[in-house]
Amino acid sequence: MSFERLSCRDILYEKIDFPGRMMMFVKYLKDCREFTAGDGSILRELLHPEKAVIAARYSLAHAKVEAGQRTKPHKLKSSEVYYVTAGQGLMHIDQESFEVGPECAIYIPPNAVQYIENRENSDLKFLCIVDPAWREEDEEVFDC
Repeated sequence: MSFERLSCRDILYEKIDFPGRMMMFVKYLKDCREFTAGDGSILRELLHPEKAVIAARYSLAHAKVEAGQRTKPHKLKSSEVYYVTAGQGLMHIDQESFEVGPECAIYIPPNAVQYIENRENSDLKFLCIVDPAWREEDEEVFDC
């Protein structure tokens, strides 16, 4: 089993059974590097099958849109799910718009143009699940 893609900072706990099969992988948000994504959101990548030894097709990231900001319109070749954990926003998918908030799940079909607005005075935070896993070449970002 190769761990060359992993760094000590990325892995907080892993358990491997006798035949070398990964049984558990734990990663804390506080230990994930924060960066600005192409759509302008602030991301921390929690899980990605190309960056950790996990048997998953999807990627999982934590996103933040600061107060009064919005992401750039973009589309993915993959389907995506947002799960809002904090804040309120206005979600735009193709020609539809709707209010979203905590404990709200949003399914975004492949190739749908999407963006989210934070019209509040506090950060909008949500989890992003992309299946199959996010790849840069599968995303197209549009100028506003």
